[in-house]
Amino acid sequence: MRIDVITCLPELVSAPLQHSILKRAQNKDLLTVVVHDLREYAEGIHRQVDDYPFGGGAGMVLKVEPIAKCIRGLQAERNYDHVIYLTPDGETFRQATANELSLCENIILLAGHYKGIDQRARDLFITREISVGDFVLSGGELPALLIVDALGRLIPGVLSDETSALMDSFQDGLLEAPIYTRPADFEGHAVPEILLSGHFANIDKWRDEQAFLKTQARRPDLLPS
Repeated sequence: MRIDVITCLPELVSAPLQHSILKRAQNKDLLTVVVHDLREYAEGIHRQVDDYPFGGGAGMVLKVEPIAKCIRGLQAERNYDHVIYLTPDGETFRQATANELSLCENIILLAGHYKGIDQRARDLFITREISVGDFVLSGGELPALLIVDALGRLIPGVLSDETSALMDSFQDGLLEAPIYTRPADFEGHAVPEILLSGHFANIDKWRDEQAFLKTQARRPDLLPS
């Protein structure tokens, strides 16, 4: 999978890609993440990528020209399954979205900044708009990283145990059951006996029950009404 990230703050995006699972995925050539500095596609001595909004109002807006130049340049080199704009008014990003997008071959993520991007960029180039939650951030760089991480760990071969991702919260519509590791007893707080029994059918049943109870208590909205 290849993910191109377009941003006016490339350093903010590049650094986290050099650590942990995302770094290993790239070293294995299972994931390619290319960060593009939007200012490199801007005109003029100051490489200005933003301007005041027509009609007045607070804040600055990312200009359509550098966005168009960058996206068109990328699309001339390869076909993209999606050009995604990270914006608070997009569809909410969920595990099901990550599962779907992880099957794509090439994706562009456009990180908005300031007050957002010129509407014409959205109309002409964007195929999908995604939000990571009902809140506003300074820009789309952190949401872009969240999506890269969520997709990367689903690529076969990235995780040392591929079944791990399949057992995560939300994969089956439920939150993950409680998990424990050594020691079996910490200051009188013991691991549930069932997990030490070695009876894996019973352990799976316990985990399913605990996942349901946890979801019922914390996220009842995930359960069928």
